[in-house]
Amino acid sequence: MGLALSACAGDGEEPVAQDSPAASAPAPASSAPSSESPTADSGDDSAAPAEGDVTAPGTELKVGDRAVLPFEYTSEKKGTIAVTVTAIEKGAEADMAAFGEKAKGMTPYFIKMKVENVGGTDLSYASLKLDGVLEGGAGTGVVLFGDIQGKCDRESAPTEFTTKGASYETCSLSATKSSPIVGASFDEGDAYRDSPVVWTS
Repeated sequence: MGLALSACAGDGEEPVAQDSPAASAPAPASSAPSSESPTADSGDDSAAPAEGDVTAPGTELKVGDRAVLPFEYTSEKKGTIAVTVTAIEKGAEADMAAFGEKAKGMTPYFIKMKVENVGGTDLSYASLKLDGVLEGGAGTGVVLFGDIQGKCDRESAPTEFTTKGASYETCSLSATKSSPIVGASFDEGDAYRDSPVVWTS
């Protein structure tokens, strides 16, 4: 069973933390990576990579490396993006205060990244989150909703994120009570769910 925590940034609202039976740690990949290339199920050509090949499921990268990935935010917002994890920074337990009592003993990590629009489709206002990976390759078992202002601000794609080459920077917040977080994973879409792309420091 995982732990889901939520910090509300709105004025006048108290941060909320709650257990979530549905928020479980990602299961280790038990099957071989799929040999099929990730493609759009809808047949919409705009969702296919505009040029070049996407990064294969199960690819292991280093911080600073760039991955080209199929991305679907909603049925109308899909295309191809490039993600470069630029840093995985360790925070302090005190940074988690806004998440309440259930965050006590947790150490936050800030997964910073650059996101580029490779396909040139309209991905304005889309939001991407990467998950933390512990030493040994396991997930953290903690799902966080929110950010830590000034240290890890989760940004949505800007209005102009509609053309090839457009880019923005954002941060995914992860946390652990056990082993250090040493990596970040992309596991969105059927092809990557069991074989994520992983960046390690």
